[in-house]
Amino acid sequence: MDPGTAPRASSTPAEKVAPTPGEVGVRRLAASDSFAEITSLLHRAYAKQIARGMRPLAGRQTEDVTRERAANSECWVATITDAGREKIVGVILLDEQEQAKLPPFFQQAHVSHFAQFGVDPEVQGRGIGRQLLEVVERRAREKGAAELALSMAEPDTDLADFYAKRGYAFVEHWQWPYTNYRSCILSKKL
Repeated sequence: MDPGTAPRASSTPAEKVAPTPGEVGVRRLAASDSFAEITSLLHRAYAKQIARGMRPLAGRQTEDVTRERAANSECWVATITDAGREKIVGVILLDEQEQAKLPPFFQQAHVSHFAQFGVDPEVQGRGIGRQLLEVVERRAREKGAAELALSMAEPDTDLADFYAKRGYAFVEHWQWPYTNYRSCILSKKL
């Protein structure tokens, strides 16, 4: 994993300016980032699914699993500067290579996929998820992908609506070995 940073989504490629207080920045995971902080964020982000009886991996994974998943993907984080400290408020993985068998659609050469997408509930509704998605969509195009796919819990109809509004459409069903629900594989042409 290359822990280098990328410019904020709103900056030009040559700029590397720290976000002003309250401003959202998106960058690659850095070696100094806290996996405990990211794991806690994911547990909060997936708490609604857990409360509904679903068992998404990101909503219950350990800090070690968070570290492993980040190491096996391109990991991006969204940050907000608060009281002089950069706080991680969102995370997304691009092209995670995991031990579990991937859905057939993910295995096609023209497809990139993202996973472990979460934004802290305290700051949802501020466009942070949109910024993270824009970064992975751009990165997928840069890597030569023609489509960007994801896996989501079929019972979560609110989440399905979120993705439908962003141009993602159903491709196939999939059952991960570590969840207790059927997943929907969605994809968007880039």
